[in-house]
Amino acid sequence: MYPDARSALEGVIADDQTLAVGGFGLCGIPEALIGALRDSGAKGLTAISNNAGVDGFGLGMLLETRQIRKMISSYVGENKEFERQFLANELELEFNPQGTLAERLRAGGAGIPAFFTATGYGTVVAEGKETREFGGKHYVLETALTADVSLVKAWKADKAGNLVFRKTARNFNPACAMAGKVCIAEVEEVVEVGEIDPDHVHLAGIYVDRIVHNPTPEKRIEQRTVRAA
Repeated sequence: MYPDARSALEGVIADDQTLAVGGFGLCGIPEALIGALRDSGAKGLTAISNNAGVDGFGLGMLLETRQIRKMISSYVGENKEFERQFLANELELEFNPQGTLAERLRAGGAGIPAFFTATGYGTVVAEGKETREFGGKHYVLETALTADVSLVKAWKADKAGNLVFRKTARNFNPACAMAGKVCIAEVEEVVEVGEIDPDHVHLAGIYVDRIVHNPTPEKRIEQRTVRAA
């Protein structure tokens, strides 16, 4: 257990690392850890994340400070600074279909070096990659993703590191956690060991190295819409 996000990153974060960052849009992002990462000044980072946050929030903060060198992502459409850097050749991008990105992370955490998927065959996604036919259908070889550090957000943790995620936050956070050599989890609630029913554990504590308690996250809404009058 660490008292704050800054101390949770100490001794772990360094320049030129690869980070797996959980979240889906702005849902379930480790916002306190991202803020502390910005303040650490670490640079030359490769970020594996479903998306790149928005301008001024989430991973968008690290883009503004030029700490991210490369993004491995699925969707980046909500960030104008990302667009500007990419079009100016200031930022590398490795684009992935969303399901492929999730499976690459899951495979990395499971120790599977590569897998074949039908997604992307016959498109630019398959350029330069091995393809193979199974049962009359064509598949593309995709390699697993691993990270030096995983930054994830969970709803609840016990003091052994067992995690419970809420709803959409469960999409990418567990896979990101498994793919990292070191996993730091930002959580809203911390309970004693035994207070979480084993059947309700979404990610076993064996994958989690550090926990930081953030009981009052901002939980910013990415697209606020209202019903027409």
